Amino acid sequence: MGAAVVGLSLHGGIVKPFCSTFFVFTDYMRPPIRLSALGRLDCVWIFSHDSVAVGEDGPTHQPVEHLAAMRAIPNLTVIRPSDATEAAEAWSLILGDLKGPICLVLSRQNVPVIDRNALASASGLRRGAYVLVEAGSPDVVLVATGAEVGTALGARDLLADKGLQVRVVSMPSWELFERESAEYREEVLPRGVPKISVEAGSTFGWAKWVDASIGIDSFGLSGKGDKVLEHFGISPAGVATQVEEKIAELAVS
Repeated sequence: MGAAVVGLSLHGGIVKPFCSTFFVFTDYMRPPIRLSALGRLDCVWIFSHDSVAVGEDGPTHQPVEHLAAMRAIPNLTVIRPSDATEAAEAWSLILGDLKGPICLVLSRQNVPVIDRNALASASGLRRGAYVLVEAGSPDVVLVATGAEVGTALGARDLLADKGLQVRVVSMPSWELFERESAEYREEVLPRGVPKISVEAGSTFGWAKWVDASIGIDSFGLSGKGDKVLEHFGISPAGVATQVEEKIAELAVS
């Protein structure tokens, strides 16, 4: 199937070819994905089941290092939406102005739709990262992707009860954010404020954007998806606890 996508892309025309499977199978799909990046081909690689929340299938089917691996491929734009509204925005962008190979990474589990009447518009996805919810004078910035954006919002509420002001940034695409001006990037991720990433996967590469990371740097476990996430600290309470610890560590470093 991957070879067919590359072939259709090389042929050109009005068709935008795509291929879809589980995210862990990028291990097998890497050659055609890499070829599409080499040729800057206009195609879409769509993947689901993007984290250890896959659950009972266990470590063999739970992506951990795969986001880092896709982000490492030159010319490939990786987009991991936080909810249905960001996913719709991503697809609109893909069918519109965004050219070249795109890797769209989606979750398996039920993900609550973020209330865009109360928080920022999903159109911020087009800039790669945007302030989803502001804090008057933030003590910390949580930078999350995919389903973990909702987790970061939950952690924000818990941290607010302890007097911490938390800005939450949704960062669906490093590559799109990189294309923005330095001024905009500074506006979203200000200097002088601790920035911590929240993502249910390898923390490799996040040091470019943040001061510390909450993630999963080991293989997963077999079990209910929510229980596996909780085991690795990817829950509102788990993230809130780790944020406090990392703020303390950054303060003395």
